[in-house]
Order: sequence, then structure tokens, then C-alpha cells
Amino acid sequence: MVRQYADRQLPIGVIGEIAEMALHAPSAGFTQAISLLICESEEDRRRFWSAAWPAGGGSWLRGMRTAPALIQVWTSQQDYLERYAEADKGWTDRDPVRWSAPYWWVDAGMASMLILLAAVDSGLSAAFFGIPADRITAVRAAFVVPEDQLSVGVISVGYRHPAESPSGSVTRRPRRSDHELIRYERWE
Repeated sequence: MVRQYADRQLPIGVIGEIAEMALHAPSAGFTQAISLLICESEEDRRRFWSAAWPAGGGSWLRGMRTAPALIQVWTSQQDYLERYAEADKGWTDRDPVRWSAPYWWVDAGMASMLILLAAVDSGLSAAFFGIPADRITAVRAAFVVPEDQLSVGVISVGYRHPAESPSGSVTRRPRRSDHELIRYERWE
């Protein structure tokens, strides 16, 4: 995850190509309810930052503001509930409690990971971050995002700044071992 970007333009069309990779993510019931809102122009990026963090923010945010592109990731719980009420699924009550996991979030996470991987494959760097909960309404209003859309997060994309080095939690917290996180056949 990159927190500061070089002052370097992106190749024309690369963000669209990266975003299109998200369309190949798994989708429960082939609901296809992950939506992306791309902010590449200086005006759109400024509008995003003004809506999401009007008071400025800390040093990580100053670096993030240098990203030449932002991809907002949105999902619709309602679309999933409607899809699973169709005849081939048959959950006519549309109750989200039925779900073992909220796949509107799961699918959005998979789509986001494809964007991150596509950015790296394109020779770029990226970071995923969330919009503060109390600012989602402002971002929604700034970009005319429908009410049924739920904010998943934002992916910043660009070239890594030459001075960028690891920061944040990764510098203060050790990586857990594979033995702690991967098990075979039983949890023990």
C-alpha cells in the first residue's frame, strides 16, 4: 500500500483498463452489483478530498492526495437481496440474515483486490482506504451516488514516489507466521 505518489502522469486509458479487471471478480448469483466511480481529473480528485476530508488530515493523507487517480468502490446490498429473491434462488423474503456472509461486501473485496493486482501488473502502485463513516453522505452528494449504494472504499493509483518507504502498522506490528494463519485438515 503506497501512501505517496510521484508527480507523474498516468498513461491514457490505463485506469479504465485497471477498473475493467474488477468486472471479472466473482459475483454471488452473478448479481454484478459492484460499481466503480473513477476520479482522474484534478477537479474530481479535489472534490473527492474536499468531501471526504474537509479538515485536511494527517501526514498519510497529504501523501495520498498526490495520487493521480482514485477509484471509488460501491456496492448494493439491495441488488443482492433482489437477485436472491428471483425464481432460481427463491429467497422471497429478502432477509439479509439468511446470508452466511454479506456477499455484497465479499464480492466488493474481491473486485478491489483485482484492481490492486491490475495496478501492480501495469507497473503502478496503489492503496486501498475507507471513507470516514461520517463523510460518506458528503461524498455521495458530491458525486450524485444513489442512496442504495454502500461505500466499500477507495483505491488510489499512481507511480510510487521515490522517497516512499514502508510506514504505518506494517512498521510497528510483526507479520504473523504462516503457522498461525494456515492450517491443514484440523484447526489444531
